[in-house]
Amino acid sequence: MFRGRFVLITGFSGAGKSGALHSFEDLGFFCMDNLPPALIPKFAELCIQSGDKIKRVALVCDIRGGELFSGLFDALDRLEGMGFDYEVLFMEASEEILIRRYKETRRRHPLAEKGSIMEAIREERPLLEDIKGKADMIIDTSELAIADLKEKISRLYAPKQWEKNIIITVISFGYKYGLPLDADVVFDVRFLPNPYYVDSLRHLSGNEQSVHDYIWKWAITHRFFQKLKDMMEFLIPCYIKEGKPQLIIAIGCTGGRHRSVSLANELARVLAEDDFQAKAEHRDHDKV
Repeated sequence: MFRGRFVLITGFSGAGKSGALHSFEDLGFFCMDNLPPALIPKFAELCIQSGDKIKRVALVCDIRGGELFSGLFDALDRLEGMGFDYEVLFMEASEEILIRRYKETRRRHPLAEKGSIMEAIREERPLLEDIKGKADMIIDTSELAIADLKEKISRLYAPKQWEKNIIITVISFGYKYGLPLDADVVFDVRFLPNPYYVDSLRHLSGNEQSVHDYIWKWAITHRFFQKLKDMMEFLIPCYIKEGKPQLIIAIGCTGGRHRSVSLANELARVLAEDDFQAKAEHRDHDKV
């Protein structure tokens, strides 16, 4: 028996099904796009056989399947006959918005081989009436930005996860080797007391306890770190609300061997204790 969550995403072409699928993927769902209805029961069987390997699934099935789409209700009947629980998420938007999106992206509507976009949208509407009536959740994306859609899906399908749904990497680096190109925010800790000038610590790294103790014995280190934590408590929820899936925080000192390493380790530890997916990486700590 499948004890996870199985979400079928369908709805109007141009209503945001791809964006929704990406949001589910960021939440850790196993995702598939444009799956033919006849294969849905087979896929459900694979989910059952996987045990705990596949716990959450989101798949898109829509009018792009052409005549195959007409078999969707047969597939859902087979799922119900298997005792397989599923949910239907229906995506819609106003006619005006759908037309505008197709004009902006210059993509062809699946039903617009000969007619206009408007005719295709109106042709699609009766084809989706029955499945819309079966929907467990309907999302109108007419007034939703991508970040808003992502937040809405996170709140609906992972309410305990969405506030922590961001992967954070705290990377230490040395300014003498250049800035990390993929950093989102950068902090310079070259103002802190430098273990490099202590002979017994020079050839060690910030991963060593003796170096850590030296850096953290100074009041200025604790004052800075408190302000850094305050800044992260403000910034991270803002990035999550924006829909950012990952955040790279770079902390740099002169050589990337002592101060930045210790601070990066401490920040990653604090964030992990706050239930974020956080880890520390050290780009230059082993360079001489």
